[in-house]
Amino acid sequence: MAAAMTVDVDRSVGLARVRAEIARACRDAGRDPPSVTLVAVSKTFGPEAIEPVIAAGQRVFGENRVQEAKAKWPPLLAKHAGLSLHLIGPLQSNKAKEAVAMFDAIHSVDRPSLCEALAKEIAKQGRQPLLFVEINTGAEPQKAGVLPQDADDFLRKCGETYGLTISGLMCIPPFAEAPAPHFALTAKIAHRNGLQLLSMGMSADFTIAIVLGATHVRVGSAIFGERPQSRK
Repeated sequence: MAAAMTVDVDRSVGLARVRAEIARACRDAGRDPPSVTLVAVSKTFGPEAIEPVIAAGQRVFGENRVQEAKAKWPPLLAKHAGLSLHLIGPLQSNKAKEAVAMFDAIHSVDRPSLCEALAKEIAKQGRQPLLFVEINTGAEPQKAGVLPQDADDFLRKCGETYGLTISGLMCIPPFAEAPAPHFALTAKIAHRNGLQLLSMGMSADFTIAIVLGATHVRVGSAIFGERPQSRK
């Protein structure tokens, strides 16, 4: 019991530290701290790890996979009012129905088949999650996302062809490269397309992302600690 209590306190401290760093970065950038939404990335962590973070006042959480979210979030959502769940990982088109039903934001729109599936489910369910188009700023072949040179055309088709309302862009810079140029490129694409929201920055670089315009930062390990090993 004592060990569990220590972990809970550490998560609360981690959350407070991240919030303080967000406020500091906003001051440095001349921004208002409420202009940045902290998405606490709870992927791979169970309800026992998430509960203390909710108790500390966090209300926006991010998950990578629809199936994992379905397995653990319904009781938490029923128990705690005012929570918002964001899908930040890749989304298969055949999971669009479940994603639209469960998530308040989807950060990984990246291809026509997914646009078509999302448009169908949004119309059918009458739910309108915030939609972010993922930009593959590093043109990494193993990574999802729209290439920067294709972004303007893809965004135009999201609206004109599929009737989707895109609210912002998301990016994940290459691991071995400085993140700032990738954040700046994403912000530039968003600006010229009239998009207000930018999902940029994780535990190691969210303060840099805030300086470069991030409205949503996706922070996991700085709050929850090291992730449990996958049981595959």
